[in-house]
Amino acid sequence: MEETIGTTSGAFLPARGERHGGNLLEYAVHYVRDRHWEVLPGAWIEREGQTTWCSCRAWECGAPGAHPVRRDWAAHATGSVTVARRMWSEQPRASILLPTGRTFDVIEVGEAAGCLALARMERLGVAIGPVAGTPYGRMQFYVLPGGAAKVAGLVRRLGWSPAALDLTARGEGDVVAAPPTSLGARGRVLWVRAAGGGNGLLPGVDEVLPSLAYACGQEGGPRA
Repeated sequence: MEETIGTTSGAFLPARGERHGGNLLEYAVHYVRDRHWEVLPGAWIEREGQTTWCSCRAWECGAPGAHPVRRDWAAHATGSVTVARRMWSEQPRASILLPTGRTFDVIEVGEAAGCLALARMERLGVAIGPVAGTPYGRMQFYVLPGGAAKVAGLVRRLGWSPAALDLTARGEGDVVAAPPTSLGARGRVLWVRAAGGGNGLLPGVDEVLPSLAYACGQEGGPRA
């Protein structure tokens, strides 16, 4: 059921063959049942005509439609299909949030660097896991859990300063919005590259980071 996308002139486009459209409940169940990932219902996008805003109604929400709705969210993520169905049946518009640091971590970079890194990994035969793209021009590379904590040290060993690269590591205590979550007028999160069930196809951070750091450096990050 995975919806994957291609890139054309730097823009993410829906691929053919989308099975469930925007049915968030079915996607949430898929992530739990087939990927064995925990899911969490988050805020959602409200619309009136051409105007959109986050359901939290905060005047300057920093993550419209893509943040938890409660402070103790970590205790309410679920790996149960039954519970996931109930959660999205009660609030079908809720975004699908995936807690990082549990079954995977995420390394996030800019879209241009992400596309360059992806092409480089494919050329070098590097193992690649799921990769998501956001409408805000970010690409998210899924890696084995525990990888986020290693990023700074690995980047330094590669000869770069972590602060100089547009690269964010998301591990324990963080979340990412899963496809096909809407982030407002700019669009929704989509898969750039999907993988099979479970964590068997997730790479270690040490496998993907050299290409990601190189690509970020090529996009403007100076060497340390």
